[in-house]
Amino acid sequence: MPNSAMASAFLPHDIIGGILCRLDVKDLLRLRCVSKAWCCLIDDPGFIKLHLSHFKTNAYLSLILRIRCGGGLFSIRFDSPETYQMLNPPFDESDEEGFDILGSCNGLLGLVNRRDELSLWNPSTRRSRMLPTARIRFSPRRLSFRVIFYGLGYDPISDDYKLVRLVQFNGRKGDLFASEVKVYSLKTNSWRRIKDCPFYLKALRGVYGALANNALHWVGSEKPSDTRTIIVALDLGTEEYRVVELPDCLGGKFCVSLYDMRGCLCVIATHWQVNVIDIWIMKEYGVKESWIKFISIEQFPCSYLFPNVMPLFHFKNWESVLLNIDGEMFVYNLISKWANKLGSEDRATSLETEIMVESLVPLNVNGATFDNKNQHGGKKKRKKSTKHQHGGKMRRDDILSEGVH
Repeated sequence: MPNSAMASAFLPHDIIGGILCRLDVKDLLRLRCVSKAWCCLIDDPGFIKLHLSHFKTNAYLSLILRIRCGGGLFSIRFDSPETYQMLNPPFDESDEEGFDILGSCNGLLGLVNRRDELSLWNPSTRRSRMLPTARIRFSPRRLSFRVIFYGLGYDPISDDYKLVRLVQFNGRKGDLFASEVKVYSLKTNSWRRIKDCPFYLKALRGVYGALANNALHWVGSEKPSDTRTIIVALDLGTEEYRVVELPDCLGGKFCVSLYDMRGCLCVIATHWQVNVIDIWIMKEYGVKESWIKFISIEQFPCSYLFPNVMPLFHFKNWESVLLNIDGEMFVYNLISKWANKLGSEDRATSLETEIMVESLVPLNVNGATFDNKNQHGGKKKRKKSTKHQHGGKMRRDDILSEGVH
């Protein structure tokens, strides 16, 4: 009797599921071949959610790194920082048009290229889906300038992954602005238009929404001429807009950017007049009084006047945090208030980063985790070298060498 059959005969179904949900995605994809029963279990939506909740709770997180100027895309697990895995995105890295990562949610990455083509990608299962084209229909005559904002998130009410595209049209003078907002549903593989955004969004520090509490967040104001900065939120369940208030004690002149840090909304305020960067975290979502100042960096560890700071990961006991500051990686110690740069000091490396959790979340409409159909769409890509496809050891002077534990 095969081992899988013996296990199924002597162990209850829920015990087997409890054991398997602790395994990595690559192991589970191989175990689908063990038996039909195990294949059905691993593909089951309930098991996929159980596996995801276990990995999110236990912080089996990966850092997605992209070296600019054709350096490639790869991932590093925080529980094994010396091992990396090269990734093959659905948009070819050699394409001179390039692409950006517009967000991460439950193991899925949203990608957009310079032709505004969109894709959802699960690097763990190596599955992707090209999204159908959604033309911009609204084109007001008096508003000639436009900016496109994106966001990716999960709606637990409909059990659906949604990608938001908000096209904002601006006038060159005055407070005239308008928007066209469309939402892509993975469950239906289709776009639909929702109500326009009543707020003006600012694109000073990026156009990709920060995901927290099942809502996407952008920096904005009531109207273009308004000097009061607010956080504009779009609830993915109700698809209603709301305002999240900034901390009262920011004061002075500052530039704001938004990120999510382990599910909490995070505000980075750069006070360029006094050369200080403050990072705030909202401990209880929607409660203005719950904003706490997490980090205050009084000396920028870079040469730029307006550095772009991205908090990525906090280590055990919240004693230090991993930061991406203008494409360079630093570990900032909260006790000593000192930032140590990671990687080689004599080599300038510009990195784009994203935090991702491994998951089995499927990308095809019928819900199966893995199939043999080509879901990339478009032209067949040139086969890349698989020299590093199964991971490898990084040199100590490479991107993440010391200090990440």
